[in-house]
Amino acid sequence: MGKGSNVQKAQAARERNQKKMGKSDEERKAAAAKAAKDAAAKKCLICLQTFMVNVRPPALHQHIVAKHPDITDFTKCFPELAGFDPNDPKGEKAAAAAKAAEDKKKAKAKKAAASADLDLLLDAGLKKGKKK
Repeated sequence: MGKGSNVQKAQAARERNQKKMGKSDEERKAAAAKAAKDAAAKKCLICLQTFMVNVRPPALHQHIVAKHPDITDFTKCFPELAGFDPNDPKGEKAAAAAKAAEDKKKAKAKKAAASADLDLLLDAGLKKGKKK
């Protein structure tokens, strides 16, 4: 049996040579830029401890509580925590309040529109209420 066609052999040789050459200059620059960005992702401004890029605000809050208990303003450690509520770490209460305010605004606008329609009907000569 044969060992494969010349096309397969040439492709395998290309792959071996590609591995030997390593990364190109562009790939190295991109990797270095990503590493620099990841290294300075989240850093406590007081103790300079670094955190991974994907760390959540509750973990940052936990760091403040554990390492800096005398600090009450979270933005002194992490500017990203501006507006963070430790009692509502996922932001569900704030989202629900915003949705309720929006719904209330829509209901008020709808009521005002219905009132305007009624006023137009009354101006046109229709009477309000049932006849007896």
